[in-house]
Amino acid sequence: MQFREDFLQLVWKYLYFDRKNLKTVEDQSIEILSVGFHNQGEGPDFRDASIVLDGVKLHGHVEVHRLASDWKQHSHGGDPAYNSVILHVVWENDREVLRNDGTSMPTLELKGRIFLDVWRNYESLLDFRSDLPCAHALANVPGIIRFSALEKALVGRLYDKSDLILHMLDQTKGDWEETAYRWLFTCYGFKTNSRPMGELAALVPYKILQKHRNQISTLEAMLLGQAGLLPESSEEPYVAHLIDEYRFLQKKFKWDSPMLRQHWNFMGARPTNFPTLRLAQLAAVLAQAPGLLQSVMEGSREFSAFKMLFQVAPSDYWRYHYSFGKPTERIASKGISGGTLELLIINFVIPLWFAYGRYFQQEEWQERCFDLLQTIPAEQNFITRKFGDKGFLAANAFDSQGMIGLFRGFCEAQKCLSCKVGQSLLKGQSK
Repeated sequence: MQFREDFLQLVWKYLYFDRKNLKTVEDQSIEILSVGFHNQGEGPDFRDASIVLDGVKLHGHVEVHRLASDWKQHSHGGDPAYNSVILHVVWENDREVLRNDGTSMPTLELKGRIFLDVWRNYESLLDFRSDLPCAHALANVPGIIRFSALEKALVGRLYDKSDLILHMLDQTKGDWEETAYRWLFTCYGFKTNSRPMGELAALVPYKILQKHRNQISTLEAMLLGQAGLLPESSEEPYVAHLIDEYRFLQKKFKWDSPMLRQHWNFMGARPTNFPTLRLAQLAAVLAQAPGLLQSVMEGSREFSAFKMLFQVAPSDYWRYHYSFGKPTERIASKGISGGTLELLIINFVIPLWFAYGRYFQQEEWQERCFDLLQTIPAEQNFITRKFGDKGFLAANAFDSQGMIGLFRGFCEAQKCLSCKVGQSLLKGQSK
């Protein structure tokens, strides 16, 4: 029988085994009072368990292994964190395990005790050869279980993203305005140019841009110049003006280390996502938002308000240009598209709200995130299509973001037995 250690952990956690006449391999009677709390970090697998061993009540930790010999293989014997283990739960007791004082470790062998339908479900419902191991059984999972799994994965995804924001907050010494600005740039680069966008925001402080908010050409000169995207010279009057403006600003602020064009990815981006056009769009957003943080946190709480904030047209030059040089025959930009706006709200606004709520311990921001996500259409990508093909359809961005979190955090990593869907499939009709 092929199985992984996390399967045995789940068997112990939910007691999916016959507990009649339960005894250790040393013939000591066992009564399980509490299986303990599943530990996902370092140390024993289950903390603060309680058992009665031959009439003596014990309180401590439980460690789970496929083979008893794994105790030595994992070097637990010399680790003080395992001194309080009161029970070693194994599939097969292939060797005796001793405590540091030389006494035998109480060991429970599960071989022959695990419920048959749990075995069958593990073998038939979870195909670890697939990138979506539960695909063929997903449609049979109750809706409430699927929703719970999505919610858990979504919250985990928001924690990961908000960790990035809180790290930025440390870098800006607690300046939320500057942090929101840097996070906006990082998100505005999307996958293709997110890193250089974040680096650029660190080079051009938000406070400097704010002082020149009413001069959009100055904002463009600052951003495009420090990005290293302005040409050396140009016969186009507007571009020549940006070059002159940047040279003046470069001297004024003593900017001696602009980025290089090589930092930016044009080849992997569609023209509408060229960094030159994206920076021009950002300049337009910053020009009409008197305070970015206030606009995002308080001034905008509904989708329509974010449309007014972000879906603004850049300066006239960018109406027919994706980059510097030859103009396009058709309009290049009237502002970001509706789909891009939705992605910006999902990736910029929602994590910022979540991070803000975490930092100030205000749980209502989490609910606000969930409420807004449910008003945004579901994303269409290969992950949502994988789930959709199996009858698990995303109704809105809450669902699609949860699906991305499920796929990245559980399916790809094959952590099915930590997922509520996988746990539901494993349980089946077992008692």
